[in-house]
Amino acid sequence: MQFPLREKIAGEIALSEQPGKTMRKWREELRISQTDLAHHMRVSPSVISDYEAGRRTSPGIKTIHRLVDALIEIDQRTGQKLSKRFEEYSDVIPSMRDWSVGMRAVDFLRRIDGKLLTQKLNTRRVVNGYTVIDSIKAITTLDATDYLRIYGSTSERALCFTGVKYGRSPMIAIKAHPLKPAMVVYVQPENIDELAMKLAELEGILLARTELDQAELISRLERIS
Repeated sequence: MQFPLREKIAGEIALSEQPGKTMRKWREELRISQTDLAHHMRVSPSVISDYEAGRRTSPGIKTIHRLVDALIEIDQRTGQKLSKRFEEYSDVIPSMRDWSVGMRAVDFLRRIDGKLLTQKLNTRRVVNGYTVIDSIKAITTLDATDYLRIYGSTSERALCFTGVKYGRSPMIAIKAHPLKPAMVVYVQPENIDELAMKLAELEGILLARTELDQAELISRLERIS
């Protein structure tokens, strides 16, 4: 399962203030030459060089995805050395996707049988992807940098937390960071603390719940193209 590593790299590049340097960091991490990477991306080596040196404008989402695909393919060819280091993420983040075309929050909720808890916020807000997160394992596994990477290439996404009892901890963690998701979904929560709902409204984040189990939720989410 490569999506945790794929989204980790894409998210770090997209969120970086110096994406060219971040591209170079991942290329060198894999010990890949600019020529080899350019060959896989079917571009001139000078294109890679210009991005890394900051001579080209920041790469768009499509370019980032092509870059990451090339890195993953090369990693697979050389024995998945980097991918194996990130296998643990598949337990913490069992599913994560970015969409080329977003959907309205109200339509997203309909797909997952979601019930909106923050009634005052705009459900026409666009959601451009999702991340399913095991809230308990995230606490014990992810550090502050990893937390930022759950956003993939865009923060305008739904963070779906499993293993939630009252929903207070995820919202407190989100409040403490500058990046905010478009939506937070609690998966089969025991109960929702009023503080969680208040924090969501203060931060302008749509908060919802779904009674789907994790397997069914992921099945439905992964059918969204």
